[in-house]
Amino acid sequence: MNEMKLVRRKPDFKKLDKTEKMNKEYAVGVDIGGTHITAAIIDIANMKMIDFSVHKESFDSNLPVDQVMSIWEKVIRISIENSKVEEVKGLAVCMPGPFDYANGLCWIKDQSKYEHFYGKNVRYLFQGTLNLSNEFPILFENDAVCFGKGEVFKDSANLTKKVMAVTLGTGLGACFIDKGVSVAAGESVPHDGEIYNLPFKEGIAEDYISTRGLLGGYKTLSGKGLNNGLELYNLAIAGDEIAIKVFEQMGEDLAEVTSPWLNKFGADHFIIGGKIANGSEFFLPGFNKKIKENNLEVSVLVSTDNEAAALLGAASMLYTL
Repeated sequence: MNEMKLVRRKPDFKKLDKTEKMNKEYAVGVDIGGTHITAAIIDIANMKMIDFSVHKESFDSNLPVDQVMSIWEKVIRISIENSKVEEVKGLAVCMPGPFDYANGLCWIKDQSKYEHFYGKNVRYLFQGTLNLSNEFPILFENDAVCFGKGEVFKDSANLTKKVMAVTLGTGLGACFIDKGVSVAAGESVPHDGEIYNLPFKEGIAEDYISTRGLLGGYKTLSGKGLNNGLELYNLAIAGDEIAIKVFEQMGEDLAEVTSPWLNKFGADHFIIGGKIANGSEFFLPGFNKKIKENNLEVSVLVSTDNEAAALLGAASMLYTL
């Protein structure tokens, strides 16, 4: 893969110190969620983030496409400028699904996010917005897969293990990794390695195991509507019994959905990430209880740095020994 320059509209940062950074290869890792974008420059030989390069912004993903792309461009350019790196090898992006990751096509629809991106080729959008050539590598991967791969790279012992990872947030992401390789087909994993759309209760798993699931559960029990998951978390912290019960129920639901696949895949580790993972103190007891009832022996871990894992996992697509 040829090293390409990320063309800038303005020469707005310093040249590389060749004596200090020679023989290094860098990529832009980008983590895109339903309400945020985070970018960082990754040393892809050593799989480490460059200090001070991480930049994050929150935004409304239902804005028109050109406005969203303008926000993404700003975040990426600030990340590159802060890193002082002049040349990058590629752009590695983790995106929520449904998405055609090989071809860069967005198929997100009716999920309260990216309403204007349906059918758009996001690779072409990046090329146009960042003035990149057709040869410049722009790679996409599922956000949950990026998270899972990043966690594997963070702990080399996982490279010999089977790992199932989930991301809990505006959606329910999942991935299955066997010895560092993502598995998305076969009898041991669900179709495309996805669990968000598995039939569950009166709908699908994501209807219950997600931010909207938590907020819906709280409204059903209390009659009160909340604006976001943070409000629910703060209520739980304050001792609100209904809020705590809603988190506990989500933990039990998560165990019910994942148990069959933890068993079929023969997972050694189950790793939980995403924004909702910050509330693990409230949902993990219910999850562990159900896992034990199902006679499963699996190591359960909660990620302490979701974004770092996602960014490293994205950049792993360009990883070279």
